[in-house]
Amino acid sequence: MHTRRTPRRTRTRTRTSALTAAALLSAAALLVSACSGRDGASTSASAGIAQLAALPRSTPSALASYYDQKLSWRSCGVPGFQCATMKAPLDYADPGAGDVRLAVARKNATGKAEPLGSLLVNPGGPGGSAVDYLQQYAGIGYPAEVRARYDMVAMDPRGVARSEPVECLDGRQMDAYTETDVTPDDQKETDQLVGEYKKFAEACGAHSADLLHHVSTADSARDMDILRAVLGDPKLNYVGASYGTFLGATYAGLFPDRVGRMVLDGAMDPSLSARQMNLEQTAGFETAFQSFAKDCAKRTDCPLGAKGSTPTRIADNLGTFFRKLDAHPIPTGDPDGRKLTESLGTTGVIAAMYDQAEWERLRDALHSAMKENDGAGLLALSDSYYERDADGRYSNLMFANAAVNCLDLPPAFTGPEQVEKALPEFEKASPVFGANLAWASLNCAYWPVRATGQPHRIEAKGAAPIVVVGTTRDPATPYPWAQSLAHQLSSARLLTYVGDGHTAYGRGSACIDSAINTYLLKGTPPTDGKRCS
Repeated sequence: MHTRRTPRRTRTRTRTSALTAAALLSAAALLVSACSGRDGASTSASAGIAQLAALPRSTPSALASYYDQKLSWRSCGVPGFQCATMKAPLDYADPGAGDVRLAVARKNATGKAEPLGSLLVNPGGPGGSAVDYLQQYAGIGYPAEVRARYDMVAMDPRGVARSEPVECLDGRQMDAYTETDVTPDDQKETDQLVGEYKKFAEACGAHSADLLHHVSTADSARDMDILRAVLGDPKLNYVGASYGTFLGATYAGLFPDRVGRMVLDGAMDPSLSARQMNLEQTAGFETAFQSFAKDCAKRTDCPLGAKGSTPTRIADNLGTFFRKLDAHPIPTGDPDGRKLTESLGTTGVIAAMYDQAEWERLRDALHSAMKENDGAGLLALSDSYYERDADGRYSNLMFANAAVNCLDLPPAFTGPEQVEKALPEFEKASPVFGANLAWASLNCAYWPVRATGQPHRIEAKGAAPIVVVGTTRDPATPYPWAQSLAHQLSSARLLTYVGDGHTAYGRGSACIDSAINTYLLKGTPPTDGKRCS
C-alpha cells in the first residue's frame, strides 16, 4: 500500500512510495457540490438493471439508503464533465454514526454503439485525486474506442482531495518537513527526524481525528460498491494503477460476484508486511536506477560520469553528491529562500525514476546542481512530487497517503533502533537509496491511530477474469508483486511489459494497449503470461 501515482497534465505519470524519503517527509480541497439536474442513474443502464444493482442480496438493510441514493449531476466547470457528491457511511460497522461526502465525476460515453456501462478509474496513491486524473487524462486521453463505449467515472477516495480531505500541516510546516534530513548521522539528527514524524502525526490527529479511523482501503472499496450501484451497473468495470491495484483487488476480495472487467496495472502484493514491502520497493528503485545509469553512461552529457562509466561509478558519484548536499545545501533561486538539501535532492532523483521520459530532465537538473551549484531543477522535480505549487501550497496527497498507509498495515518499524539494525539489508538492496528509504519507513510508528489491516492474500474466488499487469523494471511496484498477485487471484491473467517505468497501459506499448483495449471492449482477456515490449 505504499505506492502513489499522480497524473500529468497530458498523460499518466507516476511517482514514489509513501514510504520513500519524499513521501514520508512529507489546503484542504473543496467538496464537489451536489447538484440539481438529471438523476444519478447511468444513461447506459436500464431502470430495471439499476434496481437490481442498487440492492444486492448481501447488502445489509442498514446500508439500503446509501445504495438507493440518486446522484444530482451538474457541470464541473470542465467541458464535457459532470460532477456530483455521493454519501457513504463514515463507519461501515456503525452506519448510523454519520456520513462522508465523496466527490464523483464522469464523462458520458461519446459513441453511438451499444454502451458498456461505467468504467471507474483510479490513479493510485493512496492520495492521488481520481477526479483530477479523470479530467486531466483518462477522460480525454484513454483510447477513443474505450471512451466511446464507456461512461468514464472517477471518485476521490475518502480523505482525498475533494472527498473530505485529511488535513495536517500548513505550507511552511510542510516545507520544514520535506527538508528534514532522512539519513541521520548522529543522535541529534535522529531526534530531529523522529520529532518531525511526531509533529506530522500529531497535526493529522488534531485536524482529522474522526476521519483517520475510517480511511482504510477496505472502507474505500466498499464505497466503490455503493458507487457501482447508484450508477446502475450490475458489475464494476475498473482500471486501477499502482495503489489503485490494491484498491481494486480489495474490492474483488469483498465482492467477487460483482467484478466486471478489471485491470490492475502496476500491481501490488497484499500479502507483504510493511517492512517487506518497503525493502522490496527499495530494490525496485535500485533496478530502475541501474537502468537509468546504463542509459546515462551512453551519453556525452551524463553529469554522473564520463561516457562509458560503469553503473557502479555513476552510483558512487551520485552518493558523493548527496553527501555534499547533506553538508552544504545549495541555492535554488526559490523566492521563499529554500535551498536544495540532501532530502529534497534525493526526492527529485526518485521522482524521475518513474518514467524514462524524465531521464533527460533529470540529467539536466543534476548537471545544473553538480556543475553550476544551481539546485532549481532538482527542487522543481521534488515540488512536483509533493504537489507543491508556486505559492507554497501543498495538495493533501501526502496527508492522505500516510493516513491510508498507516491504517492499512502495522508499521514497518516501531523505533529508530529497529531502523538502524535494518540499515545493512536496505543498503544492500540499494546502495544509492537504501538508507533513505529505511529511515523513511519509520513514520507510521508515531501515527495516532492503530492499524486495522494486516497482510493477507486475496483470492476473490468466483470473480470474472482479472487482468494483472506488471512492468519488469518498475521502481515503485516491483514486477514480482504482479506475479504474486496474479498467483493469488483465482481468475487472474498476468500481462507483462518488458521495460522501464511505473505501470504500462498508455505508455507507448502497442502490444499492452491492444491487449487491454480488447479486454475492456470485448471482454476477452489476454492469454495468461503474455509478454509485451
